[in-house]
Amino acid sequence: MAALAARSLGRLAANRSFFFLCDMQEKFKPTIKHFPEIATVAQRLVSAAKILEIPVIATEQYPKGLGNTVSEIDVSDVKVVAKTVFSMVVPEVEEELKKEPNRKSVVLFGIETHVCIQQTTLDLLEKGYDVHVIADACSSRTQVDRMFAIERLRSAGAFITTSESALFELMGNSKHPKFRDVQKLVMTSAPDSGLLNKL
Repeated sequence: MAALAARSLGRLAANRSFFFLCDMQEKFKPTIKHFPEIATVAQRLVSAAKILEIPVIATEQYPKGLGNTVSEIDVSDVKVVAKTVFSMVVPEVEEELKKEPNRKSVVLFGIETHVCIQQTTLDLLEKGYDVHVIADACSSRTQVDRMFAIERLRSAGAFITTSESALFELMGNSKHPKFRDVQKLVMTSAPDSGLLNKL
């Protein structure tokens, strides 16, 4: 009973969450499975974060060589951090986290699931954050790497969810003042990115 009480249920609330956008850059477009679909969902999440006033932190892996975040995702109002390590949890990002210590949930999406998403998740879990990996907004070069990473992250304690599920949980109620604005973003279902191949 005590173990159950200590276990986090991963409840999401807008005033206790960050959104992390990981390395959705130009040079990855041709090689990442379902990149256009992942970018579409990532843009929905960034738009929803703006509506719900949730801070978004984005990273770019060695942008000098790999380019900046793709134009399909609007990061004009987003804190963008360049990095060379795989995890997003670099000193500049940690400084952003420290500015809002009451935010203990991270909604994480981007690429690659088995490298940067995985290492970011493990670092955040070690620091005591709830991590919500958005399965329909994460991908890798291969479905094998993507799917096994999702399994590992679930077993490590991350919450594996979908973009629509996370957004509705963040609002919690159809009477939320921004409900209609967010609802417009998900009126069309998220595009298929091959997740059901696992079933």
